[in-house]
Amino acid sequence: MLKIGELAEMTGITKRTIDYYTNLGLLKAKRSSSNYRYYNQEAIEQLHFIERKKKEGLSLEQIKHLIEPKMEEIDIQDIRVQMQQLEKEVALLVTKLSKEDQLAKQNIVTKMKQDSNTLIQSLLLLIT
Repeated sequence: MLKIGELAEMTGITKRTIDYYTNLGLLKAKRSSSNYRYYNQEAIEQLHFIERKKKEGLSLEQIKHLIEPKMEEIDIQDIRVQMQQLEKEVALLVTKLSKEDQLAKQNIVTKMKQDSNTLIQSLLLLIT
C-alpha cells in the first residue's frame, strides 16, 4: 500500500491531482484509522491510464465511465475482509453469552459460517 506522497513520487503526478482524481472517483483509496489514504499497486497503472486518455482528448467524465467498475468486477478481497470483521464481531458477542448457552453459541457460529460460504459462492458465480 502506498501513501499519496509515495504514489505521486512514483508516477510524477502531483498529490493535488491524485487527490482530485480520488475525489472524482477515478481512483480508489483506503482510509486508515488515522485518516491517511492508502493506494494499492493498481493505482499506478490507473493513473497512467487516466493520463493517456487525457492526452487522447477524453474528458475526466468520459474516463470515469471507462473505468467504472462493473458488477462482475466486485472486489472479492474487500468482501472477505468485511466478512472476517463481521465474524470477529459475532465471535465477540458469542463469548459474552453465558456458559449455559453453549448450544446457542455453536448454532450461531455454524449459521454464520454457512451464510458466509453461501455469500462467497454467490459472488463468485457473479464474476465467472
